[in-house]
Amino acid sequence: MTEKFPTGYDLVTNIHKSNFENKSVLIIGGGEMGKQYSHALTKMNIKNVTIISQTSKDSKEFSDKFQFEFLSGGFEKNLPSLEKMDLVIVATPTPLLLPATKLAVEYGQDNILVEKPGSLYHKELLSLLKNLKSQRIRIAYNRILYPSFQKLKSMIENDGGVTSCTFDFTEWIHRIPFGIYKDDEYQYWGIANSLHVISMAMEIIGMPTNISTYQLGSLDWHNSGSTFVGSGITDKNISFSYHADWGSAGRWGIEIITKNNAFRLIPLEELYACPKGKVDWKQIELEPSYPEIKTGIAEEIAVMLDPKLEQNLNMITLEKSIKYNKLAEKIFNYN
Repeated sequence: MTEKFPTGYDLVTNIHKSNFENKSVLIIGGGEMGKQYSHALTKMNIKNVTIISQTSKDSKEFSDKFQFEFLSGGFEKNLPSLEKMDLVIVATPTPLLLPATKLAVEYGQDNILVEKPGSLYHKELLSLLKNLKSQRIRIAYNRILYPSFQKLKSMIENDGGVTSCTFDFTEWIHRIPFGIYKDDEYQYWGIANSLHVISMAMEIIGMPTNISTYQLGSLDWHNSGSTFVGSGITDKNISFSYHADWGSAGRWGIEIITKNNAFRLIPLEELYACPKGKVDWKQIELEPSYPEIKTGIAEEIAVMLDPKLEQNLNMITLEKSIKYNKLAEKIFNYN
């Protein structure tokens, strides 16, 4: 009898059964993502958690919600005096992601999860990569650990693989929080945000070997374009096309075609299937481990704390994140 190995979906839907209570975690960054990670750590019963924030104004909000140690004054002040942790999560504003990561490595931390995109510039990611030895660093593209995504991968495999793909990364620009980030983050919004969708699609179909890209229009805050269309062939010999119109209606979504079915991640958290010859889409039931928190966050933490899980649940390495930044540069015509 052939032994049945767990799928990625099996693993992400059973993470709540794992015991991480004896693990230690450091979060660098007291903003919104720092709070999201704190919620996940609380649900996972991880109590040995330290938060580093730039200012003390976040202290009360954290202390009201979480029973964690809070250090103000920033990572440059506090990292040198901290012991080695089982996991460091870097969740600072984008310009500080790489400086905080580099300093964490310098002071002996060797298991680090860095918020996406790590950097807006692939050359900065490359400079970090060149200075690493045996440290394990992953970029937090949490959506590739969605139960919907992992279930889709299993269903694709059972159906003989992908024949084609299309995806949409239209941004709801009326929801973008202008005035919060630096100008270059908006000018490189395709890397800062749209790579969520692009990376999900490529993790299924492979990286492009040939691609044609077109950019039309312009926005005051995004000079390289407002409408993006293109197509290509991946290293798995899968054809794909994409579309995004940031000035109009639409939403993020991925559609995968196999021999017998079409599958949709629209919204990305949900999975739908339509058999060949039919027109009705059926929602596939999913069983997330922690439905009450932001999907993918606890899953990332679990994989970082248990490296064996990465045999079935791929995280985004620095090498892969560099490739994604370069791909976005082509799609969005960033110079």
